[in-house]
Amino acid sequence: MVKQMPAHVLEGMVARTPVGRIGEPMDIARAYLFLADPGADFISGTVLSVDGGMVVGT
Repeated sequence: MVKQMPAHVLEGMVARTPVGRIGEPMDIARAYLFLADPGADFISGTVLSVDGGMVVGT
C-alpha cells in the first residue's frame, strides 16, 4: 500500500510515529502469533493497535 505513496507523505508518517519507521508485514505477523499462542487465550474483546505508537503520538 505504501509503495504508491509519495516520499514526502511517507516521511511525514515516519515523523509522527514514535518508533521512527513504517510498519513491516512481520510486525503484523508477530502480533498474530502472540494472539494465536495458547498463553493469550484469555485475551478477548480488545483492539490491538499494531501501529508503532502512531495513535499515541497524535
